[in-house]
Order: sequence, then C-alpha cells, then structure tokens
Amino acid sequence: MEFVKFSKIPRISRECVITEKIDGTNASIYIGEDEEFLTGSRTRWITPEDDNYGFSRWANENKEELLKLGVGFHYGEWWGQGIQRKYNMDRKVFSLFNVGIWGDNEIRPKCCSVVPVLFEGMFDTHNINDTLAHLVKTGSMASKGFMNPEGVVIFHRPSYYLFKKTILKDEEYKGRR
Repeated sequence: MEFVKFSKIPRISRECVITEKIDGTNASIYIGEDEEFLTGSRTRWITPEDDNYGFSRWANENKEELLKLGVGFHYGEWWGQGIQRKYNMDRKVFSLFNVGIWGDNEIRPKCCSVVPVLFEGMFDTHNINDTLAHLVKTGSMASKGFMNPEGVVIFHRPSYYLFKKTILKDEEYKGRR
C-alpha cells in the first residue's frame, strides 16, 4: 500500500478577505483551451434553452467579452432584478467571486462586476463581526441604498477555504442533513 501523508494544517491567524455575500443564484462559466464555452449553475450545466434566471442566455450574448476571462472555471453570483432579494435593481449583474484576479477593472471583462471587498487583514472573529455589523448599519455595498444585505463570505487565504456568515438565521442549518 502506498503511504499517504497527513497534510499540513494552516494557521487560522493569517490573512483573509471578507466580501459581501450577495443573494442571487450561483453561476459559472467554463472556457476550454479551444475556446469551448459552457455555462453552469451551482449544480448543473445550463443552456439558453434550459437556463437559470437567464444567465446562460446573457453569457452567450456576451461571449466575446467573457472569453477574456481565459481558460478555466470562473464562478460568480448572478443577481438583481427578479432574483432572490432583487436589490432594488432594474437589471441583472454577474459578479465574479475571485477578487484577487478580477478586482482590477482594467482586466475584468466590462460586462462583469466583482463582489465588493469589505475587509482585508487578519482572520479574527472580531474583524468578521465588525464587518458584518458595518454592513447591517450601512447596507449593501453591491447595491448602494439597499438596506437588506445577506451577509459576508470570508476567504481564508492560507487554507484557500471559504466560509459564510449571514445576518439573519446564521445559526440555522440550511439544506439536508
């Protein structure tokens, strides 16, 4: 039998990025080496004929611009008009999750947005709670003036892991056990 080593355990007191958790629907774009172009929801591939809130149709209409994302999987939130909280929007927006790459307006496709960064610094529950409290007080950074934001997503850089904390019902289990 081949030996399997125990992986290193990342230290929790390291850098994190806290972004606004937007209440829409998860969306993804896959671009292959040969410019293969696929769209997905959180759980399945979608097409303009078998869509998820019009994301695949929108993505295919913006394909030339979206190809600038490059080869690989690109995840984000499809949100706004007619989806979940709606955010007082008159349109839908695709906000990419990877703020480390797509936070730069010069390289991000013009048809895309990025989730708002609320905090960058050491992972600490006080920083997370302070950021969440500020979001409650000031409202959504993704849609200015919208006072019912969902919560935050914490990206712990060393572990490359995401955590979420919602404003309402955070302690309740959502989904199947």
